[in-house]
Amino acid sequence: MNIGTILTPVGQIALCEADGAIIELRWAGENTGQRTAVLKNGLDQLAAYFDGSLTEFDLPLGPDVGDFGISVLDQISAIPFGYTKTYGEIADALGSAAQPVGTACGANPIPIIIPCHRVLAQNGLGGFSGAGGVETKVVLLRHEGAGVLI
Repeated sequence: MNIGTILTPVGQIALCEADGAIIELRWAGENTGQRTAVLKNGLDQLAAYFDGSLTEFDLPLGPDVGDFGISVLDQISAIPFGYTKTYGEIADALGSAAQPVGTACGANPIPIIIPCHRVLAQNGLGGFSGAGGVETKVVLLRHEGAGVLI
């Protein structure tokens, strides 16, 4: 596995690449392995996201989350920059309940790039599994102009 890091407004982020795909985003780490083209592109896209010049990631992704997890991550990935959906809306689209959607969202191995911060609870922010928890979620939503009220 190859790991590259970048300093962002939400702290140091490490991208992990294996077999030509981004497989994980970590909230800390050290550069290891090779700086592959996919890894460099991922770090460049993260920098562009945080400087405001990129609103949609275009990277090969390889999350290892099972079939239901993939269906949830596909729904999350379809939420445009600056918009949000609720766990319930995603559940309705999948013919599921909100709780398993929330669990799958929390297990997202590639947050920010697969924008689980754009998924909210029916009556509030919901959780966020990244470093800083809900505070980081709020920073990301405000960065996108998603109109978070707190």
